[in-house]
Amino acid sequence: MGRLVSVVVVTWNSAAHLSRCLDAVARQSHAARELIVVDNASSDESVAVAEAHATQLVRNQTNRGFSAAVNQALAVAAGDYVQLVNPDCFLEPEYSARLVGALDEAGPEFGMATGKLLLAGDPHRIDSKGIRMTRAGRHFDIDQGEMDAGEGSGLGTRGSEVFGVSGAAAMYRMSFLRDVAIDGEIFDEDFFAYREDADLSWRGRLLGWRALYVADAVASHVRHVTPAKRRELSAAINMHSVKNRFLLRAKNEGLFLALRNAPFELARDIVTIAAVLTIERTSLPALRWLWKNRAHILAKRRAIQKRRRVSDFRLARWFR
Repeated sequence: MGRLVSVVVVTWNSAAHLSRCLDAVARQSHAARELIVVDNASSDESVAVAEAHATQLVRNQTNRGFSAAVNQALAVAAGDYVQLVNPDCFLEPEYSARLVGALDEAGPEFGMATGKLLLAGDPHRIDSKGIRMTRAGRHFDIDQGEMDAGEGSGLGTRGSEVFGVSGAAAMYRMSFLRDVAIDGEIFDEDFFAYREDADLSWRGRLLGWRALYVADAVASHVRHVTPAKRRELSAAINMHSVKNRFLLRAKNEGLFLALRNAPFELARDIVTIAAVLTIERTSLPALRWLWKNRAHILAKRRAIQKRRRVSDFRLARWFR
Protein backbone atom coordinates (compact mmCIF):
# COMPACT_ATOMS: atom_id res chain seq x y z
CA MET A 1 0.00 0.00 0.00
CA GLY A 2 2.91 2.38 0.49
CA ARG A 3 3.61 4.90 3.20
CA LEU A 4 0.75 6.63 4.95
CA VAL A 5 -0.43 10.04 3.69
CA SER A 6 -2.38 12.18 6.16
CA VAL A 7 -4.81 14.28 4.12
CA VAL A 8 -5.78 17.48 5.96
CA VAL A 9 -8.81 19.57 5.01
CA VAL A 10 -9.78 22.73 6.94
CA THR A 11 -13.39 23.82 6.55
CA TRP A 12 -15.22 27.04 7.28
CA ASN A 13 -18.64 27.29 5.64
CA SER A 14 -17.24 25.16 2.82
CA ALA A 15 -20.25 22.97 2.01
CA ALA A 16 -20.65 24.33 -1.53
CA HIS A 17 -17.48 22.58 -2.72
CA LEU A 18 -16.71 20.09 0.03
CA SER A 19 -18.46 16.98 -1.31
CA ARG A 20 -16.62 17.22 -4.62
CA CYS A 21 -13.32 17.81 -2.79
CA LEU A 22 -13.72 14.83 -0.45
CA ASP A 23 -14.97 12.56 -3.23
CA ALA A 24 -11.75 13.37 -5.12
CA VAL A 25 -9.71 12.52 -2.02
CA ALA A 26 -11.55 9.18 -1.76
CA ARG A 27 -10.62 8.37 -5.38
CA GLN A 28 -6.88 8.84 -4.86
CA SER A 29 -4.87 5.90 -6.17
CA HIS A 30 -2.53 6.14 -3.18
CA ALA A 31 -4.59 3.94 -0.88
CA ALA A 32 -2.57 4.33 2.33
CA ARG A 33 -4.16 7.48 3.67
CA GLU A 34 -6.14 8.97 6.50
CA LEU A 35 -8.42 11.99 6.19
CA ILE A 36 -8.42 14.57 8.98
CA VAL A 37 -10.99 17.36 8.71
CA VAL A 38 -10.86 20.35 11.06
CA ASP A 39 -13.97 22.53 11.02
CA ASN A 40 -13.69 26.15 12.15
CA ALA A 41 -17.22 26.62 13.53
CA SER A 42 -19.07 26.42 10.22
CA SER A 43 -22.71 27.50 10.18
CA ASP A 44 -23.54 25.55 7.01
CA GLU A 45 -23.56 21.80 6.28
CA SER A 46 -19.76 21.39 6.25
CA VAL A 47 -19.66 19.16 9.34
CA ALA A 48 -22.40 16.85 8.05
CA VAL A 49 -20.57 16.45 4.74
CA ALA A 50 -17.23 15.83 6.46
CA GLU A 51 -18.64 13.21 8.85
CA ALA A 52 -19.39 10.91 5.94
CA HIS A 53 -15.76 10.90 4.80
CA ALA A 54 -13.33 11.76 7.59
CA THR A 55 -11.14 9.34 9.49
CA GLN A 56 -10.95 12.01 12.20
CA LEU A 57 -13.13 15.12 12.53
CA VAL A 58 -12.13 18.00 14.82
CA ARG A 59 -14.84 20.59 15.53
CA ASN A 60 -13.81 24.00 16.82
CA GLN A 61 -16.29 26.17 18.68
CA THR A 62 -14.82 29.32 17.12
CA ASN A 63 -13.00 30.11 13.89
CA ARG A 64 -9.39 29.62 14.97
CA GLY A 65 -8.00 30.38 11.52
CA PHE A 66 -6.38 28.18 8.91
CA SER A 67 -2.92 27.92 10.51
CA ALA A 68 -4.19 26.87 13.94
CA ALA A 69 -6.58 24.35 12.40
CA VAL A 70 -3.81 22.73 10.36
CA ASN A 71 -1.66 22.53 13.49
CA GLN A 72 -4.52 20.75 15.27
CA ALA A 73 -4.62 18.19 12.48
CA LEU A 74 -0.84 17.74 12.47
CA ALA A 75 -0.91 17.02 16.20
CA VAL A 76 -2.91 13.83 15.54
CA ALA A 77 -1.65 12.95 12.03
CA ALA A 78 0.16 9.63 11.72
CA GLY A 79 1.40 9.88 8.13
CA ASP A 80 4.89 9.94 6.69
CA TYR A 81 3.50 12.62 4.37
CA VAL A 82 0.90 15.33 4.88
CA GLN A 83 -1.34 16.40 1.98
CA LEU A 84 -3.13 19.72 2.50
CA VAL A 85 -6.25 20.14 0.39
CA ASN A 86 -8.41 23.25 0.34
CA PRO A 87 -12.15 22.45 0.29
CA ASP A 88 -12.40 24.18 -3.11
CA CYS A 89 -9.54 22.13 -4.58
CA PHE A 90 -10.22 18.93 -6.53
CA LEU A 91 -7.42 16.40 -7.01
CA GLU A 92 -7.06 14.14 -10.04
CA PRO A 93 -6.84 10.46 -8.94
CA GLU A 94 -3.04 10.19 -9.31
CA TYR A 95 -2.25 13.51 -7.57
CA SER A 96 -1.05 12.23 -4.18
CA ALA A 97 0.72 9.18 -5.62
CA ARG A 98 2.70 11.26 -8.09
CA LEU A 99 3.78 13.77 -5.44
CA VAL A 100 4.94 10.99 -3.11
CA GLY A 101 6.81 9.33 -5.97
CA ALA A 102 8.41 12.61 -7.05
CA LEU A 103 9.57 13.44 -3.52
CA ASP A 104 11.04 9.96 -3.13
CA GLU A 105 12.88 10.32 -6.42
CA ALA A 106 14.08 13.89 -5.79
CA GLY A 107 15.75 13.04 -2.48
CA PRO A 108 15.34 13.72 1.24
CA GLU A 109 16.31 17.42 1.02
CA PHE A 110 13.02 18.07 -0.81
CA GLY A 111 10.48 18.55 1.95
CA MET A 112 7.52 20.02 0.04
CA ALA A 113 5.86 19.52 -3.32
CA THR A 114 2.94 20.71 -5.39
CA GLY A 115 1.35 19.61 -8.60
CA LYS A 116 -0.11 21.71 -11.40
CA LEU A 117 -3.22 23.51 -10.15
CA LEU A 118 -5.61 24.64 -12.88
CA LEU A 119 -8.37 27.22 -12.50
CA ALA A 120 -11.60 25.34 -11.86
CA GLY A 121 -13.63 27.76 -13.97
CA ASP A 122 -11.11 27.77 -16.82
CA PRO A 123 -9.21 24.46 -16.83
CA HIS A 124 -6.91 25.54 -19.65
CA ARG A 125 -5.37 28.22 -17.42
CA ILE A 126 -2.93 27.87 -14.55
CA ASP A 127 -3.84 28.64 -10.95
CA SER A 128 -0.48 27.71 -9.39
CA LYS A 129 2.71 25.83 -10.14
CA GLY A 130 4.30 26.79 -6.83
CA ILE A 131 5.32 30.04 -5.16
CA ARG A 132 7.74 32.62 -6.53
CA MET A 133 9.18 35.61 -4.66
CA THR A 134 9.88 39.15 -5.88
CA ARG A 135 12.40 41.77 -4.80
CA ALA A 136 9.47 43.84 -3.54
CA GLY A 137 8.93 41.20 -0.85
CA ARG A 138 5.80 39.86 -2.49
CA HIS A 139 4.96 36.28 -3.37
CA PHE A 140 2.88 35.07 -6.30
CA ASP A 141 1.62 31.79 -7.67
CA ILE A 142 3.80 30.81 -10.60
CA ASP A 143 2.16 31.38 -14.02
CA GLN A 144 -1.23 32.19 -12.48
CA GLY A 145 -3.70 33.08 -15.23
CA GLU A 146 -1.40 31.85 -18.02
CA MET A 147 -2.48 29.22 -20.52
CA ASP A 148 -1.47 25.68 -19.62
CA ALA A 149 1.41 24.77 -21.91
CA GLY A 150 1.20 21.08 -21.04
CA GLU A 151 4.90 21.05 -20.15
CA GLY A 152 6.73 17.91 -19.17
CA SER A 153 9.21 17.33 -16.40
CA GLY A 154 12.43 19.00 -15.36
CA LEU A 155 14.13 17.38 -12.37
CA GLY A 156 14.90 13.75 -13.16
CA THR A 157 11.74 12.55 -14.84
CA ARG A 158 9.24 13.98 -12.40
CA GLY A 159 9.48 17.72 -11.67
CA SER A 160 11.39 20.97 -11.27
CA GLU A 161 12.50 23.01 -8.29
CA VAL A 162 10.51 26.04 -7.10
CA PHE A 163 10.90 28.40 -4.13
CA GLY A 164 7.87 27.05 -2.28
CA VAL A 165 4.39 25.59 -2.62
CA SER A 166 0.83 26.85 -2.30
CA GLY A 167 -1.11 25.47 0.64
CA ALA A 168 -4.12 24.79 -1.60
CA ALA A 169 -2.84 21.30 -2.47
CA ALA A 170 0.62 20.97 -0.92
CA MET A 171 2.40 17.76 0.01
CA TYR A 172 4.91 17.85 2.88
CA ARG A 173 7.20 15.28 4.38
CA MET A 174 6.33 14.90 8.06
CA SER A 175 10.06 15.10 8.79
CA PHE A 176 10.12 18.54 7.14
CA LEU A 177 7.18 19.80 9.19
CA ARG A 178 8.71 18.62 12.44
CA ASP A 179 12.06 20.18 11.59
CA VAL A 180 10.71 23.64 10.75
CA ALA A 181 8.47 23.95 13.83
CA ILE A 182 9.24 26.95 16.03
CA ASP A 183 8.44 26.41 19.70
CA GLY A 184 6.24 23.50 18.68
CA GLU A 185 4.24 25.56 16.14
CA ILE A 186 4.47 24.39 12.52
CA PHE A 187 2.18 26.82 10.71
CA ASP A 188 2.53 30.25 12.30
CA GLU A 189 -0.82 30.97 13.95
CA ASP A 190 -0.15 34.72 13.92
CA PHE A 191 -0.96 34.63 10.21
CA PHE A 192 -4.49 33.33 10.95
CA ALA A 193 -5.07 32.95 7.20
CA TYR A 194 -3.30 33.87 3.95
CA ARG A 195 0.46 33.90 3.27
CA GLU A 196 1.09 31.19 5.87
CA ASP A 197 2.18 28.87 3.04
CA ALA A 198 4.77 31.40 1.84
CA ASP A 199 6.00 31.78 5.42
CA LEU A 200 6.44 28.03 5.83
CA SER A 201 8.19 27.80 2.45
CA TRP A 202 10.62 30.62 3.30
CA ARG A 203 11.36 29.18 6.74
CA GLY A 204 11.96 25.80 5.14
CA ARG A 205 14.41 27.38 2.68
CA LEU A 206 16.30 29.03 5.55
CA LEU A 207 16.63 25.64 7.22
CA GLY A 208 17.98 23.97 4.08
CA TRP A 209 14.87 22.34 2.64
CA ARG A 210 13.86 22.49 -1.02
CA ALA A 211 10.53 22.49 -2.90
CA LEU A 212 9.34 20.59 -5.96
CA TYR A 213 6.82 21.27 -8.71
CA VAL A 214 5.47 18.09 -10.34
CA ALA A 215 3.81 18.75 -13.71
CA ASP A 216 2.06 15.39 -14.04
CA ALA A 217 0.19 15.75 -10.74
CA VAL A 218 -2.91 17.77 -11.63
CA ALA A 219 -5.70 19.38 -9.63
CA SER A 220 -8.20 22.20 -10.10
CA HIS A 221 -8.81 25.07 -7.69
CA VAL A 222 -11.56 27.65 -7.26
CA ARG A 223 -9.43 30.75 -6.66
CA HIS A 224 -11.25 33.28 -4.49
CA VAL A 225 -8.42 35.56 -3.34
CA THR A 226 -6.12 37.34 -5.81
CA PRO A 227 -4.58 40.84 -5.86
CA ALA A 228 -6.89 41.77 -8.74
CA LYS A 229 -9.97 40.99 -6.60
CA ARG A 230 -8.84 43.02 -3.59
CA ARG A 231 -11.69 45.54 -3.74
CA GLU A 232 -14.22 42.68 -3.78
CA LEU A 233 -12.78 41.00 -0.67
CA SER A 234 -13.93 41.43 2.92
CA ALA A 235 -12.27 43.95 5.22
CA ALA A 236 -11.00 41.10 7.42
CA ILE A 237 -9.24 39.35 4.52
CA ASN A 238 -7.57 42.57 3.41
CA MET A 239 -6.52 43.40 6.97
CA HIS A 240 -4.82 40.01 7.39
CA SER A 241 -3.20 40.42 3.98
CA VAL A 242 -1.60 43.71 5.04
CA LYS A 243 -0.51 42.34 8.41
CA ASN A 244 0.95 39.19 6.94
CA ARG A 245 2.96 40.86 4.17
CA PHE A 246 5.02 42.65 6.85
CA LEU A 247 5.05 39.67 9.23
CA LEU A 248 6.43 37.42 6.47
CA ARG A 249 9.51 39.59 6.00
CA ALA A 250 9.97 40.54 9.65
CA LYS A 251 10.48 36.89 10.57
CA ASN A 252 12.40 35.51 7.60
CA GLU A 253 14.36 38.20 5.79
CA GLY A 254 18.04 38.52 6.70
CA LEU A 255 20.15 41.67 6.51
CA PHE A 256 21.66 40.89 3.10
CA LEU A 257 18.28 40.41 1.44
CA ALA A 258 16.80 43.42 3.26
CA LEU A 259 19.56 45.67 1.91
CA ARG A 260 19.51 44.12 -1.57
CA ASN A 261 15.74 44.41 -1.88
CA ALA A 262 15.30 47.70 0.01
CA PRO A 263 14.61 49.99 -2.99
CA PHE A 264 11.85 47.68 -4.20
CA GLU A 265 10.40 46.79 -0.80
CA LEU A 266 10.36 50.33 0.58
CA ALA A 267 8.61 51.66 -2.51
CA ARG A 268 5.91 49.02 -2.14
CA ASP A 269 5.66 49.62 1.63
CA ILE A 270 5.07 53.33 1.13
CA VAL A 271 2.24 52.61 -1.30
CA THR A 272 0.69 50.04 1.06
CA ILE A 273 0.85 52.21 4.17
CA ALA A 274 -0.46 55.24 2.28
CA ALA A 275 -3.42 53.20 1.05
CA VAL A 276 -4.17 51.96 4.57
CA LEU A 277 -4.06 55.52 5.95
CA THR A 278 -6.37 56.87 3.25
CA ILE A 279 -8.55 54.58 1.13
CA GLU A 280 -8.45 51.29 3.09
CA ARG A 281 -8.68 52.39 6.70
CA THR A 282 -10.36 49.11 7.65
CA SER A 283 -6.83 47.64 7.47
CA LEU A 284 -5.45 49.99 10.15
CA PRO A 285 -5.75 47.21 12.78
CA ALA A 286 -2.98 45.40 10.85
CA LEU A 287 -0.49 48.17 11.62
CA ARG A 288 -1.64 48.37 15.24
CA TRP A 289 -1.26 44.60 15.63
CA LEU A 290 2.27 44.66 14.23
CA TRP A 291 3.33 47.42 16.63
CA LYS A 292 1.64 45.87 19.66
CA ASN A 293 3.22 42.46 18.97
CA ARG A 294 6.68 43.66 17.91
CA ALA A 295 8.47 41.90 20.79
CA HIS A 296 6.65 38.65 20.04
CA ILE A 297 7.54 38.91 16.33
CA LEU A 298 11.20 39.62 17.10
CA ALA A 299 11.34 36.58 19.40
CA LYS A 300 10.12 34.39 16.55
CA ARG A 301 12.60 36.01 14.23
CA ARG A 302 15.50 35.28 16.59
CA ALA A 303 14.42 31.65 16.91
CA ILE A 304 14.36 31.22 13.12
CA GLN A 305 17.54 33.13 12.32
CA LYS A 306 19.44 31.29 15.05
CA ARG A 307 18.65 27.98 13.37
CA ARG A 308 19.14 29.02 9.75
CA ARG A 309 21.41 26.81 7.64
CA VAL A 310 21.30 28.73 4.34
CA SER A 311 22.60 32.26 3.80
CA ASP A 312 20.60 35.06 2.22
CA PHE A 313 23.29 35.21 -0.46
CA ARG A 314 22.33 31.70 -1.56
CA LEU A 315 18.61 32.50 -1.40
CA ALA A 316 18.89 35.75 -3.38
CA ARG A 317 18.40 34.02 -6.74
CA TRP A 318 14.80 33.25 -5.79
CA PHE A 319 13.94 36.93 -5.26
CA ARG A 320 13.46 38.38 -8.73
